[in-house]
Amino acid sequence: MERKNSIDGLGALMLTGFAVVLAFNQVVVKLGNTGFQPVFMAGIRSVGALIVLTLWMVARGIPIRLPREFWASGLLLGALFAGEFICLFWALDHTTVGRASILFYSMPVILSLSAHFLLPGERLTPVRALGLALAMGGVALVLSARNGGEASLLGDLAALAGACGWAGIALTARLTRISEQVPEMQLWWQLSVSAVILMIVAPFFGPLLRDPSIWHMAGLAYQVIVVASFGFLFWFFLLKMYPASGVASFSFLSPVISVVLGWLLLEEQIGLPVIMALLLVAVGIVLINRRSA
Repeated sequence: MERKNSIDGLGALMLTGFAVVLAFNQVVVKLGNTGFQPVFMAGIRSVGALIVLTLWMVARGIPIRLPREFWASGLLLGALFAGEFICLFWALDHTTVGRASILFYSMPVILSLSAHFLLPGERLTPVRALGLALAMGGVALVLSARNGGEASLLGDLAALAGACGWAGIALTARLTRISEQVPEMQLWWQLSVSAVILMIVAPFFGPLLRDPSIWHMAGLAYQVIVVASFGFLFWFFLLKMYPASGVASFSFLSPVISVVLGWLLLEEQIGLPVIMALLLVAVGIVLINRRSA
């Protein structure tokens, strides 16, 4: 399929479905942290997803080639992936799903600002700059609203750091030699490098197990198969098909869905500051996606 200059109807449908998958994953991770130590769970997820992806590539006849010219960008991609999920999984252990999701899915703000300087054809227009300002205001509101409960400043900052890692992955996939490899190999680099890093650093974050049950195992399977294997592979496919900022902008749906799921499934309270921040981020990212503005 040829690369498109804007998000079409099919792209919007696929991106919306992916946003739902990612939103539900926030709840799964939050619940999973009661059975597994967060970084260890992220490591298991990378190991499991690597196995699934490798079997998928073998079945489809996609060769696993590691030419020396891809080592630097591949290692960078994997290190960013590991850092992203160390931050996100740890964040969900220290703050609410709603707050973590709003901050983590501010990634399009970071990506759009970076793309303005680094990616041709993705410069900020006045309307998109307004969207950037609104979304940044929403992020600032989340960080400033301290209402106790399950929220913590360190947890919020970790979620924001995870967003930076996610944006870094998108830029690395576009700007380095790794862009010459197929999406499967890009994801293979992410999973293989992150699996090693996460398993090495996991013991430094406390006991590896926290009373896991069959439900925790099921949640881990969801993360391995649906999210980390085919989900991220699907995201790389979309990133090759559509503008990076356009793909990223649809993630505004995920924090909306995540806040609702946190309220429905985890009984998290939704205060006025969170609602206002969610609206600012969502509206801001919609404006960022207006490429004709």
